[in-house]
Amino acid sequence: MPYEKRHYRKKLTSHGLIYLDGVELPMTLSNISITGLLAELNDHERINDVEDLFKTVKISPIVDIYLQEMRLAGEAEIVRADMIDGRIYLALDFRNVEHDVENLFYARHAYRKKLEAPGLIILNGHNYHFNTINVSVDGLMVTLPERIDVEPGAIAAFNFKRLDLLGEVKVVWVTYQDGNTLLGLEYNYLEKTFVEGIPRFSPHNPGVVKG
Repeated sequence: MPYEKRHYRKKLTSHGLIYLDGVELPMTLSNISITGLLAELNDHERINDVEDLFKTVKISPIVDIYLQEMRLAGEAEIVRADMIDGRIYLALDFRNVEHDVENLFYARHAYRKKLEAPGLIILNGHNYHFNTINVSVDGLMVTLPERIDVEPGAIAAFNFKRLDLLGEVKVVWVTYQDGNTLLGLEYNYLEKTFVEGIPRFSPHNPGVVKG
């Protein structure tokens, strides 16, 4: 498969996951560079051809990836897709990735997607607007533009329209920075059973995961 070689690309056989259409799908890497990778999409039942792929990513070509063997996870852009001998090959450019993620995953149990969007939380009987820093299937990290006195363990109602999340969260940790309040929040109760649009990418439960 021809692909512009802007940087040295190392050939290898490694495996990873890509999050498409709300599902974590397996892929096999053909080569990787400091700017991106070339991979074969291994699941042809959900994505049958390049047309199916483009329908899936028509809103945005930015996808989440997890390369456990490479210790890398984050966002990449699908810049090219080809069907060769009945196989789908993807050329991906890295957009927002973290390296050496295994220790973070084992501590957090799930992938955290960097996402900045507004939401609302009720703390101490008052409504506060927040902005997310990152989001996972287990919780949120948010910032509030003022100092709020709240203790870890507190339960708060919240509304995050970007991902259509509504329910309760538990404050796991609190810290203050430049007059802002940073909160680590864990879902305590949600109106729905899964967080749409956010993969888990957990080494504790590898494979194809819906959610």
